[in-house]
Amino acid sequence: MDNGERAGVPAPAAGEDLAAGRRRRGRPPGDTRERILDVALELFTDQGYEETSLREVSDRLGLTKAALYYHFERKEDILLALHLRLHAVGARALEALSRSEVAAGDVGAWLAALDAFVDEAIANRALFTFHLRNERALERHVSPEDHDHADHDDMQRQLRAILASPSLPVELRVRLACALGAALGTLFGAGEVFAEVADAELSRLVRDAIRTLVESDRQ
Repeated sequence: MDNGERAGVPAPAAGEDLAAGRRRRGRPPGDTRERILDVALELFTDQGYEETSLREVSDRLGLTKAALYYHFERKEDILLALHLRLHAVGARALEALSRSEVAAGDVGAWLAALDAFVDEAIANRALFTFHLRNERALERHVSPEDHDHADHDDMQRQLRAILASPSLPVELRVRLACALGAALGTLFGAGEVFAEVADAELSRLVRDAIRTLVESDRQ
């Protein structure tokens, strides 16, 4: 059953299906899991999580369901893995912002960190669209116990600490908070509202908007 446990479905015998698929596509052996996630991302985004079966995912890849179960026992496991991909984008952004905060209020370092986040997020904007279109499924199937809830809380504390840093004047901290909010709002709407805009152009426009918020009229 797609939405439950693997119900006794065995892994492919001696890796036969996986090996054959790799030879056909010329992919490295460790790439199968990521290809499953890439195809699931596309199907879950286009059709919705609930409307997509594991059979559709495996058929799109040319794998048997047994080969897919070798990597993911349940459809919910794929949903969680895609959610964690987006989580990782946010974690890397916070790490970069934490490093820039050490620069004792160097606005250029902040802007460079935000630029890097915007570029990476837009390169992964399909993840934001997936998240937006499957909010109910994520709420239903992904719980704090499914991933490191402490890590998520720590990310929130990091962000609050960064924006509360006494090394930056309060006016600049407010501008940075507004810039982050505006960037995230744009990114979550990017797949829907700005679907026709190329990644490079959208990145440039968002970076320009951030600079306007942070630097406008600032002496």
